[in-house]
Amino acid sequence: MAAGIVASRRLRDLLSRRLTASNYSGVGISLRLTGSSAQEEAPDHSYESLRVTSAQKHVLHVQINRPNKRNAMNKAFWREMVECFNKISRDADCRAVVISGAGKMFSAGIDLMHLASDILQPKGDDVARNSWYLRDILTRYQETFSVIEKCPKPVIAAIHGGESVAVLLLGSTCPGGRGVNLITACDIRYCAQDAFFQVKEVDVGLAADVGTLQRLPKVIGNQSLVNELAFTARKMMADEALGCGLVSRVLPDKEVMLDAALALAAEISSKSPVAVQGTKVNLLYSRDHSVAESLNYVASWNMSMLQTQDIAKSVQAVTENKELKSVTFSKL
Repeated sequence: MAAGIVASRRLRDLLSRRLTASNYSGVGISLRLTGSSAQEEAPDHSYESLRVTSAQKHVLHVQINRPNKRNAMNKAFWREMVECFNKISRDADCRAVVISGAGKMFSAGIDLMHLASDILQPKGDDVARNSWYLRDILTRYQETFSVIEKCPKPVIAAIHGGESVAVLLLGSTCPGGRGVNLITACDIRYCAQDAFFQVKEVDVGLAADVGTLQRLPKVIGNQSLVNELAFTARKMMADEALGCGLVSRVLPDKEVMLDAALALAAEISSKSPVAVQGTKVNLLYSRDHSVAESLNYVASWNMSMLQTQDIAKSVQAVTENKELKSVTFSKL
């Protein structure tokens, strides 16, 4: 409470002295990007299917790291994504995340060779037991991507394709491929010009079951287009993905796209983690609730969060024409 009172007084004094004379044009961020090969391995993140590096201060870079298998999602991936993002959620030093794919493509989707025995040959003694077994598997697969959405730190998907390779996210040889399920659980999506997107499941005889049908309509806001994509499994190329809002930027190639995603993560990480993480929580709540419910929720949220010292620090930086990256915010 004392800290909140001090912060409130500082904010009031700053506003009264400086706000009218402030110049916002000087606010910005400069950064030096580091190639993924030169990034340091993040401590406490050792995986078979993922590579996690410290891209820059407060930014983690998560790579799907099976390039020889076109980053197909095997059993280790489904397990390790949950472990990885649960750790990131608890990492007080991390403020933003970029997720990408190593090699020539983001992901070819599900690795059938690893998962066929679980899905196609359930181990129960009868239909009821088979059903419970499959339901348990499906709910665990769903958590693999829901854990990204639940992570309070903003997650940026950096998506690229691979020259003449005919699969990007939902490979035609991979039943129920899961790439679109993954990226729709992310907060922001950038892609390279060679990227394309498919909801491929109907081509292999099933309905998408780990997030696409639930999240994609809310991401692009066009039910007719979602239905078309889901019913036909046709490819959506990068420019169409930009036009419908699935991605917010299309960049010329993987290198430029990844640099842009890391630059965006750096800009986000320069701001108050209390503000950014609170914004993500409330955006997700608002997506699934009415306006009235969401206004009540954010009022309850900010009755405590407005007492942070981050407000006074941020306003002081703005009014003094300083970059937010020069402000030291406490870990969260």
